[in-house]
Amino acid sequence: MRYPVTIVATLIGLALCLYNYTGYDPHNFVFFMFSVPGWFVDFFIDTHEVNVILMYVLTIASYALIGLFCDWMIARSRRRSHS
Repeated sequence: MRYPVTIVATLIGLALCLYNYTGYDPHNFVFFMFSVPGWFVDFFIDTHEVNVILMYVLTIASYALIGLFCDWMIARSRRRSHS
């Protein structure tokens, strides 16, 4: 099984983190709008007290898992259509 969606989703997560890291997102609007862990961190702790590196790692990992799930669903539908 190939993983094209996983690779693209991981690169999107990486680009999101790099965009936030460069400072072009000074108030973290874009990061917290598109970061899946960022959606949930505000429920448990203040966003200013969160380790940024951990948030970056979790964001990239969550995008990779979403991509892996999509690749798995695509492979599953292809297997069903061929049989």
